[in-house]
Amino acid sequence: MATEIEMKTERLRQLLDRQGLDGLLLNGQHNFAWITGGGSNGVDTSRENGAATILVTRDGRRLILASRIEMERMLNEQLLADEFEPIQFGWQDERASSSYLIDRAIDISGGTRIASDIPIDPAVKAIDGRISECRVRLTPQEIDRIRILGSDAGRVMRKIFDRIAPRETEIEIAAKLTFEMAVLGIKAIVTLVAADERIAKYRHPMPTGNRWKKTVLLVVCAKRDGLIVSLSRIATVGQTDPELVDRTHAAAFVNSVLWNATREGVKGSEIYHAAARAYKCSGFADEIDKHHQGGAAGYRTREWLAHPHSQEVAHTNMAYAWNPSITGTKVEETVIAGENGVGVITSSAGFPKIEHTIEGSTYFSPGILEI
Repeated sequence: MATEIEMKTERLRQLLDRQGLDGLLLNGQHNFAWITGGGSNGVDTSRENGAATILVTRDGRRLILASRIEMERMLNEQLLADEFEPIQFGWQDERASSSYLIDRAIDISGGTRIASDIPIDPAVKAIDGRISECRVRLTPQEIDRIRILGSDAGRVMRKIFDRIAPRETEIEIAAKLTFEMAVLGIKAIVTLVAADERIAKYRHPMPTGNRWKKTVLLVVCAKRDGLIVSLSRIATVGQTDPELVDRTHAAAFVNSVLWNATREGVKGSEIYHAAARAYKCSGFADEIDKHHQGGAAGYRTREWLAHPHSQEVAHTNMAYAWNPSITGTKVEETVIAGENGVGVITSSAGFPKIEHTIEGSTYFSPGILEI
């Protein structure tokens, strides 16, 4: 049986054949994590570029290109050394020529038609959109890893509500959430916190000094081994406001419709229109215009978004993070699509659930925790 890395290499080899290319340089941190099975070439994580590059050639060779600064660490800690042939160079060489990696790739591959995942030189075509098509179908090993990540993230999200209290600032709450994730080796690459009036005011509430009084919304995109899951949770002090209950149930209905529509061969545009009908049916037709609804996930927070004209196609063995929102509330989980429908991987034990049955299938969305 082919290994995970061999399966991915074959996908890329076929991509190179289709594109008429001799080699492909993978330098983006998300693609490095993907092709290595969870490794990281990140040092400066504010940048998309990484500190080492993988070269895949049309004949199926896999090489790691890195300076002497990085190579030993890469081979010892970030990838399976016997899966990638090392090509080491001095950092001065790379700095001396902007085309150094490209020249090495041409020399190694024996051809001049080289592409990259992200822009590294104007002379080289960047094809990350095509690589995404290879990346989104998860291998069995990746499904195991993302399920464990989702379980851990969901557990932390429930735990955090026992660690926070009214009168804390959104920044303080975000710091606790980030720390609890980090304890499990998870990076909170997106952390949003909104207390009270800020929930309805902003769809992307970056944490501020605003203090929590009655209601708080927590949102996190959690990353480990390159894979990313997304989830949102709402809690209130005491009894929940009836209007918030109604709006959250409506958002949960849209969420269930999105899950039900996520089936093999269905286009993103079809899923979007199913959500639009659900918003209208719930009496909130215009809310779909106020934020995107999410889409496929994996090595990016969203590999693609569902919109009225999206031609991307849903498949099994893909992760999805749908995030329907109605002003003042939001519902979000990450799921894996299987032959018998989607399965939630980020659920939080002990958190209230909202049940909806769509076309004979029953779905449970996260509700509002009263504390």
